[in-house]
This record gives sequence, structure tokens and C-alpha cells, in this order.
Amino acid sequence: MCSDRCRRTEFVAPPSPGLRGETPDTGGMEPGMKLDTEKLGNSRIANLIFKLSGMTMESRLRNWLFDPRKTLAGAGLRPGDTVLEVGCGTGFFTLPTARMIGETGHLIAMDPMSGFVDRVKEKLREAGLANVEVIRRDALNTRLDDASVDAALLFGVVPYPTLPLDRLLPEMHRVLRPQGTLAVWLFPVTFGVPSAILRSGLFTDQIKKNGVYRYRRSGVTP
Repeated sequence: MCSDRCRRTEFVAPPSPGLRGETPDTGGMEPGMKLDTEKLGNSRIANLIFKLSGMTMESRLRNWLFDPRKTLAGAGLRPGDTVLEVGCGTGFFTLPTARMIGETGHLIAMDPMSGFVDRVKEKLREAGLANVEVIRRDALNTRLDDASVDAALLFGVVPYPTLPLDRLLPEMHRVLRPQGTLAVWLFPVTFGVPSAILRSGLFTDQIKKNGVYRYRRSGVTP
């Protein structure tokens, strides 16, 4: 199980071969480039920038234009599911997801930014939702148990320099249960992510509903 304690986490975009012998997708980072996510998550400047973007995330216009419940319907979530949300931000999808999986479900909302984590916790308290665990952590190293979640949500977080697919996909494959699903929502364009996920060999059976690409975890070992 995961806890709310975060150790110092660093990751390096590796120079080694990528998935299945392909050139690694480092998400725009140069090989060997190091990013200290612990420092970034606590940075006042970074949190200020993300706070400003968070105001846009929480705007009524966004809720009107993009109904999170309609988008989440494409993820195939069920009551009682254990769900990992990567990059929860200010909780645009977090609260609707918590309500969708119900009291018997468990949502792990993860984000490296301390400001976002604090904001989501506040909103959950106000909403009276107790089935969510909010963690400040790097999604490339979730420190969750193997095969511990039914679904992983990548909503609006890829492609992104700090989440290179050649490292993110193996981690999602590891934490998903054998019949688990990966749900990906891309905005405003796909940037070739759907085909890259299939080429990884870690996920299969792509379907698309309500703008969400959904995959089944394959039996391939990374």
C-alpha cells in the first residue's frame, strides 16, 4: 500500500534502448537529463505557475465545455474499482472519479506538485469524500504494489517532458492487475501517443469512447 510520505525522488531519462528495442521516447528530455521532482514539487515559483494554470482548470467554463463525467464514462470505471490517477492537478477528474467508483472503491490521486495536492485534499474534505488517497509523488516511481490497481488514468498528462512514455508505460503495466485497463485522454491533439502505446507491446485492444483511448494490459513482461 502507498502512504503519504514522500522520499526524495530523482529520475534520469535513460540513454539505453527503448521499449522492444526502439529508440526511447524521452518526452523531449535529452538522454541523461536529470530532474529532481521533489525539488520541483516544492518550488515556490513552480507552484505559483501551476496555481495560475489551476485557476483555469477550475473555471466554470472548463466544466461547461468539458464535462468530466462524460469523459470518464469512456474509461470504463466500475463501482469498487481501485484507480490510479496520474497528475490529478486541482482535481477536475478526481472528485467525479471518486463518486463513480463509490464508497467501496479506492482512488489514488497522484501529483508531484505540493500546491495541487493540498488543493485536492481541501476539495475532498469539503465534498465529504473519504475514498481517495492523495499523494505527492513521481508517477515514474509510484512505489505502489505490483498488480494493485484495476485502472490507471492518464488524463491530459501525456505527452509531457517529465513523463516519458518509455518509462511511464512500464510502471503503469507493473501496477495494473492482469485484467487492468489504461485509460488515456489527450488534449488538444494526440501527438502519436495512441500508436506509441500499442507499439510498446505492454497494452493491447485499443478502443475509443468519449475521446478516451482505453487499453487492456497485456501479459508481456517489460
